[in-house]
Amino acid sequence: MSLWWTIGAFILVLTPIILIHELGHFVAARLSGIRVDEFGLGFPPRAVKLFKRGDTLYSLNWIPIGGFVRPAGEDDPTVPGGLASASKKARLFTLSAGSGANFLFAIFLLWIAFMLGPPRYRPTVDEIVDGSPAMVAGLMTGDIILEVNSVPADSSDVVKDAVYESAGEPISLVVLRGEEEIELSVTPRKPGEYIEGQEGPTGIRISDRATGEKNPSNAIGSLKMASQTVSDVVLGTLRAPLMLIRGQISASEARPISVVGISQLAGRAAEETATQRDWFPILWFAAVISVALGFTNLLPIPALDGGRITFVLLETIRGRRIEPEREGMVHLVGMLVLLGLMVLIIIQDIVNPIIPF
Repeated sequence: MSLWWTIGAFILVLTPIILIHELGHFVAARLSGIRVDEFGLGFPPRAVKLFKRGDTLYSLNWIPIGGFVRPAGEDDPTVPGGLASASKKARLFTLSAGSGANFLFAIFLLWIAFMLGPPRYRPTVDEIVDGSPAMVAGLMTGDIILEVNSVPADSSDVVKDAVYESAGEPISLVVLRGEEEIELSVTPRKPGEYIEGQEGPTGIRISDRATGEKNPSNAIGSLKMASQTVSDVVLGTLRAPLMLIRGQISASEARPISVVGISQLAGRAAEETATQRDWFPILWFAAVISVALGFTNLLPIPALDGGRITFVLLETIRGRRIEPEREGMVHLVGMLVLLGLMVLIIIQDIVNPIIPF
């Protein structure tokens, strides 16, 4: 994967996602009667003032990624018509609208992807631990798992669920090895019989791989699948810490990634789309990143939208506003901590890249 794929795909994927997020804030603010001082395309420094409509300046900025919205009186409730002086309902609507726009955008991208037809995936054995139940049962690297206990294995989740639900009891597998279908029986180990976090009950690592088949849907079915997928991504993110503790996912699968890791993954998705002439990989990846951005911004972390929403909710519970100076200080400290964490994650992605060089 070339550097140009990585850089180009990063800009291609992140720009509309960030822009949609900011556009959500912008539309919600205008609908709520909140004045917006500036709506910028790209990140500062400013390149040129495009035009001014009403009270809003529209600008073009030098860093060609996404955009930003600068509402009036963001942290100053004394500014008439500003964000901080708006009603609690208006502030909640405006602050949450960015993430809402990301979720809707993800559904739109997945709707298109599913209508075009996603490739069919099958769980494939990537790695087997020596002496594990899987090796004893005769599984081999490269085996494609077709059935688990007579249930079609449409994804690796089907296999993982059956394995964890059948600890100590044999499960039947049908695998495709080359052109031959083979029936096997494997008995997953019980908790305590293996080192959780390092290997699972059967001692295999599997991943979902495309088979080359396509499953195009009709428009209504695609919309339902898109909505369900967005819900699954959010719920999967919430369950990730527990799955990590239980050994259902590895630490590498649960690690946070920076713009460096996102760039690598975006480059791979874009390259797959170009080489396979299939829009599904890049549409799927962009949708997942859009959901991730929307979800992350709703977390109750200072400096993020979720942190500001938390202060509005506290104001509702207390019956009075927390002093703007104190809230501003909390957001400032939160921003500094986030920037520090971001630097550490960037270093991690450089030292231990998502996709090895």
